[in-house]
Amino acid sequence: MIAQLSEITHHYGKRKVLAIEHLTVPRNCITGVIGPDGVGKSTLLGLIAGAKKIQNGTINVLGGDIHNRKFRDSICPRIAYMPQGLGKNLYASLSVFENVDFFGRLFGQSHAERDWRIKELLEITGLTQFSTRPAGKLSGGMKQKLGLCCALIHDPELLILDEPTTGVDPLSRRQFWEFIERVRIRRKNMSVIVATAYMEEANNFDYLIAMDAGKVLTACSPAELMVSTGKDNLDSAFIEILPEEKRHKHKTLQIPPRTIQNENNIVIEAKGLAKKFGSFIAVDNVSFKIERGEIFGFIGSNGCGKTTTMKMLTGLLPASEGEAWLIGSPINARDIETRKKVGYMTQSFSLYSELTVIQNLELHASLFHLPVEKRALRVKEMIQRFSLEKFKNDLTEKLPLGIRQRLSLAVAMIHSPEVLILDEPTSGVDPIARDGFWEFLVQLSREDGVTIFISTHFMNEAERCDRISLMHAGKVLAQDSPDALIKLRNVNTLEEAFITYLMESSTVKQVNTQTINLPKSGSENTKQLNTTHEVSTTSLQRIWAYALREAMEIRRDPIRLAFALLGPIILMLVFGYGISFDVEELRYASLDRDNTTASRTYLERYSGSRYFKQQPLITNYDELEKRLRSGQLTLAIEIPPDFGKDIKRGQQPEVGVWLDGANPFRAETTRGYVNGIHVNYLTDLTRREIGQDIKLSPIKIETRFRYNQDFKSVFAMVPGTIMLLLILIPSMMTAVGVVREKELGSINNLYVTPVKKIEFLLGKQFPYIVVAMISFVTLVIIALILFQVPIKGSVTALIFGAILCVSASTAFGLLVSTFVKTQIAAIFAAAILSIMPTIQFSGYLSPVSSLSGGAKVMGYIFPSTYFQKISVGTFTKALGFNDLYTNYIALLILVIAFIFLSWLLLKDQDA
Repeated sequence: MIAQLSEITHHYGKRKVLAIEHLTVPRNCITGVIGPDGVGKSTLLGLIAGAKKIQNGTINVLGGDIHNRKFRDSICPRIAYMPQGLGKNLYASLSVFENVDFFGRLFGQSHAERDWRIKELLEITGLTQFSTRPAGKLSGGMKQKLGLCCALIHDPELLILDEPTTGVDPLSRRQFWEFIERVRIRRKNMSVIVATAYMEEANNFDYLIAMDAGKVLTACSPAELMVSTGKDNLDSAFIEILPEEKRHKHKTLQIPPRTIQNENNIVIEAKGLAKKFGSFIAVDNVSFKIERGEIFGFIGSNGCGKTTTMKMLTGLLPASEGEAWLIGSPINARDIETRKKVGYMTQSFSLYSELTVIQNLELHASLFHLPVEKRALRVKEMIQRFSLEKFKNDLTEKLPLGIRQRLSLAVAMIHSPEVLILDEPTSGVDPIARDGFWEFLVQLSREDGVTIFISTHFMNEAERCDRISLMHAGKVLAQDSPDALIKLRNVNTLEEAFITYLMESSTVKQVNTQTINLPKSGSENTKQLNTTHEVSTTSLQRIWAYALREAMEIRRDPIRLAFALLGPIILMLVFGYGISFDVEELRYASLDRDNTTASRTYLERYSGSRYFKQQPLITNYDELEKRLRSGQLTLAIEIPPDFGKDIKRGQQPEVGVWLDGANPFRAETTRGYVNGIHVNYLTDLTRREIGQDIKLSPIKIETRFRYNQDFKSVFAMVPGTIMLLLILIPSMMTAVGVVREKELGSINNLYVTPVKKIEFLLGKQFPYIVVAMISFVTLVIIALILFQVPIKGSVTALIFGAILCVSASTAFGLLVSTFVKTQIAAIFAAAILSIMPTIQFSGYLSPVSSLSGGAKVMGYIFPSTYFQKISVGTFTKALGFNDLYTNYIALLILVIAFIFLSWLLLKDQDA
């Protein structure tokens, strides 16, 4: 046996998804896992692969308990796991070669070994000519081949594939399994466990595990299953072993003949339709006619232009060439009346996951402007017609795939359209759900006269269509009824007919004529296989693999790169120029009701100061109030009548001063300036009148600034802003970089490869440290040249402090990424959690020593406090290493603490 399971149960919340008493998976064969959607197939495979954590029970894989972490780590290089979904273990921005090379690095292979392995795998799969193409630009079939290359780079003993050919065209499926067979010829002891939705695939496996409702119904060979049920095909045999309550609802799908309409009753027509994306031709000269009530199938290889054609027919994409008509009208995206007659179901699930089933139906009923009095009745009708009563109050994100597709069709039908355009509506849906789905389609076509334009990769579905169009590389290869095409190619099945058409294509021929050079047994290449199963405790190669891969992704993502490099520069300019604590050039005006030499002498004190900027005179109190209220003035000065005479008589005239107190800090500083000018005026006046200075106090206080003698806030703002940006941007970037792995599914590569959590974290962190240091250099240059803020202390001390600061901020980003699940959440969490302590509790605005309670604690446990001292100290106070060493120690401690907490909280298995 390759795996054995005992007393396994698994829950997602309160829902039990697995309940397996005992199951043995045989060795050295291909074992298929089949069953309806949501029965636990993916969970079962994830548990065997070690990607999911065992909740209850025991699983032995390759001779040991996989629940034991040490044993799981030891056998990790002997297992390969491909999760469900096209290219889920790939990195879209990396090329074909770079993806495979990355996995080779993770398994500790040398440069020479990776080269021959990659060359061999790409030759076998026909991907050699696409080695430089980004994985994100591959067709579905090519993505799956590349994913398999990545999984097989280390010659695993156990290969686990979760629906690897779902959404893949027949030729690519055939090539995929031919590849598996060739690998098994070389590595005869390799076992394969695969979940599949295609019964024709399962029929070719050595052993089958049939599941329903989380339980194993039977485990035997396909032939034994058909013999025991007395059925001649696997579809019928599987249905026969289902529980009675599910089996009795299923019936063989019967498609009545279509009533032929008159020739002028054309609902959809395309003539010479073409679509170009730059130099790439996605659709090339496609023409067809579809009659009312007809089920017209669109069959083609992955990336052949099916979806693009459908989008052009719905007006979502403009055609580059050609013409198209829908229900007698030319295609026009602005033709709302025609669009109301069309129902479009996209390839991917596009309903609102945060709404329930009934809420989605009600929303779309209102979007299509159904009369209010008819909406409730129509929604109820759709729920009954598509058997959604049981799920009507469930959130759509929690629905099984088959129910989701049923709901999508109900939404597309809510407004009673005349035309249905369905893009691979049953991809990934089990046979029973597909049959139920087609019952609805046949009913709509035959009873309601709805015209159905559907694309599919299932050949048994294509056979149910009235006519089909075979498509490849943007062109139509053939168009007729399924039976006619089978007879024309003189083959037994539609799949064989389709493949013969594809094989005639020059591009497909080129892929299939590649020379395959397998290493000979006993060669140096073969000898190296044993070394790949050795896992060191910590590997610099694996750290470097993740660092290199992350760096390539950053470099090829212009938005992320611009945010990382240009964002700090823009913010530096905004903060440097837009935020200043200098209270200068305060706009003031005077209401001089004396207008004598004495009053003008007093006012000259203001006009001659750099802190004040004179404005036109005030003529009355109403004008004074209006100009202060509107913000034209910060300060208004009223000189009373007889000001000069009162001074000569030795009396004490009162000067009125009005301040705009909307900004208390600014108003308080302005009042200080006014008091200073007033005292200075009185001192000069006394000196002139008496001939000597009068000491008002026996103590004379003189304020002298030790640093920043010019008292310019730019000398504090610029170093502080550098600190702020080195904390904020790197933490956000790092958090997003890690969470992307969770969103895209590539986090599974951490679960099922020899990578340790610390290797993953350090590898992800390093590129962002480099990017942050590049940003630091640009910020320092801006400070020196643009703001003319010199570095008076040690440049080396500043650089060393910056390295520790960005190491701490990126480590904090790693910590944030461990408890968020989406990139949006990561951005907000990193920004909010870092911005508050950085601005409020770091000494940026007020000294940490002046804080108390939780604010003071926050100041001392966040890295911004310590780099603020380093930045301001080296720029303004001429400090060096000896003056700042305690801050370096504090930053280093925080770096270690954040990384340790990230390591502690990061999961190495899915729950």
